[in-house]
Amino acid sequence: MSRILDTLLLNRAEDRGRGEVAIISLLYAGLALLVTALVIYGAYFGLITALILRAVFFSLVAAAGLLALGLRARTGWARMLCYALALVALVPGFHIEQSYIDIVMRGAMATPVDLPIFVGLMAVVFVLVRMALGWPLVIMMALALVYAWFGYLIPGQYGHGGYDLRRLASTLMLSTEGVYGVPMGVAVEYIFLFALLGGLLMKIGTGEVFVDIARGLTGRMVGGPGLSAALASAMLGTINGSAVANVVTTGTFTIPLMKRTGYSANLAGAIEAAASSAGQILPPVMGAAAFLMAEIIGVPYGTIALAALIPGLLYVLALMISVRLEAGRLGLQRDMDAGLALLWSTLTKRGYLLLPLIGLVGFLIAGYTPTRAAVMCIVAALLISPWRKDTRVGLVDLVAVCRDTLLATMPIIAAVAAAGAVIGVLNLTGLGLMLSGLIVDLGGTSILAILLLTAVVSFVLGMGLPTSAAYLLLAVLVAPALTRLGIEPIVAHMFIFYYGLVSAITPPVALAAFAAASISGGDANGTAMEAVRLGFVKLFVPFLFVSMPGLLMVGNGLDVTLSAVFATIGIVGLTIAFAGWFVRPMSAFERGALAVAALLVVWPTAVTSLDVLTVAMRLIGIAGLLALLIRLFVARPTPLESEV
Repeated sequence: MSRILDTLLLNRAEDRGRGEVAIISLLYAGLALLVTALVIYGAYFGLITALILRAVFFSLVAAAGLLALGLRARTGWARMLCYALALVALVPGFHIEQSYIDIVMRGAMATPVDLPIFVGLMAVVFVLVRMALGWPLVIMMALALVYAWFGYLIPGQYGHGGYDLRRLASTLMLSTEGVYGVPMGVAVEYIFLFALLGGLLMKIGTGEVFVDIARGLTGRMVGGPGLSAALASAMLGTINGSAVANVVTTGTFTIPLMKRTGYSANLAGAIEAAASSAGQILPPVMGAAAFLMAEIIGVPYGTIALAALIPGLLYVLALMISVRLEAGRLGLQRDMDAGLALLWSTLTKRGYLLLPLIGLVGFLIAGYTPTRAAVMCIVAALLISPWRKDTRVGLVDLVAVCRDTLLATMPIIAAVAAAGAVIGVLNLTGLGLMLSGLIVDLGGTSILAILLLTAVVSFVLGMGLPTSAAYLLLAVLVAPALTRLGIEPIVAHMFIFYYGLVSAITPPVALAAFAAASISGGDANGTAMEAVRLGFVKLFVPFLFVSMPGLLMVGNGLDVTLSAVFATIGIVGLTIAFAGWFVRPMSAFERGALAVAALLVVWPTAVTSLDVLTVAMRLIGIAGLLALLIRLFVARPTPLESEV
């Protein structure tokens, strides 16, 4: 019993009695099991009405989250507030479950009984978001509610007639347009489920298999530890989707290894941060935004995953080239313990741990829904875990996986609830469309100006928010500004998606970079700036989506092929220019010329255009890149010169 309790304890802080910690931990584990059972049942059988499923799910998650946050609270009153609100959090979900038929019959109009429950729900969301995520989303949600209540005081087109508490309760609590809207639906159907799958795979050792495969493929190259870190973190991100979680998971291993082979603290942290943020843009999960995007745009999930593939691979390619060039510039060592022998050993002894992921792809290709495929892969992971003693998952370990999944997803679900409330107000008042119109008015007739404004707004709104929450807000506030210009919906949504999540590595937020710096011991801002340089593709490639929609599989085969080829050439050229080294150090003139040639290749016109000027610029760009690289290679120093 003592071992079980030690496994499930949430907090061992000295200022908490063991009895309190034990009780809260067991309650949390019980709620985690209930949430897991609810999600799996709903995902596989789909027999629960959407509003009931989402409401009960959020009540259980919020109650568990407030219990956990109560243990971390520094003052007694804050702890008691969290525990009291945990009880309050259970009320809305079960009230809706019990009163669902009545709610439908009265057209979701709130009654006097609903109003205090709605106030309690809003208090739960405010406190949960504040303690889990900080002030930005709290302020945004508060402003939205104030605007909904007092909008009649605002003159002109941005005012409205005002909405009282009953109307807000009807929209935000009793319908699927507020807290329990599409974002919460994605949380219960996809986010928690795929996080559970990822947590289970990490528990049975799939994460270590990824790391060793990466070391086997790249470790013997110059600067191999950096390449291994980049590749391993990118692969892990495909099942994780959280840049910060990826950093603290793989960075504890990869960053010290990079530092031992000669990488500076800032560069080691930057490589890990940039690589870990790759998981946000790589299918199949993309920080759960792939599922959100599919729901909002109204296209199959497979379309979104396929559209994200080429840009995601371009990002990883540019990062790998950057890391290799940095290693060459610094003359770094190889990882002599890695190589093909390690790769062969990993695949033959532990390769079976990849079967659930292979199964996931197979089930999706076979036409299964993502939710049902995920459930079947969870079952597959449980079936293969007993094959070896060190991968077995016992009952206590399984409960711990459920608990850890809830801990990891709770901030995202809190953000989704707040984002749902904000989106509900925006739709109710029509403010979302007006803000999009403002962007178009400011940009005038210049598409470039509108894209730049959209990028800035997306970056600001995405600061510090989880991937899914950032995308949700931007999809309502900003994406319509681009679609009004005639830009394809998937292009517009991918554009704002990329700029909404780039704050993971860019100052002043740079959560992934700061997390990496805390492990490497480097300067936080210095690490962030290095991460931006290594991960510049996130800032550059969204603009290519507009001129080269073939990168997102929009258009015919020729469009897709030419877009991929031109974008690859241009990004490789820019990567080398930013590195400033290619078999030898490059002068400022050479770097500038290389950058100009790369930009000519990706000139913002249709890739199939036969316009003489466009064709000439692309040819000049390609020829210039080849000439410059040949010049650098021919003028490289000899081994004797290098030693001198």
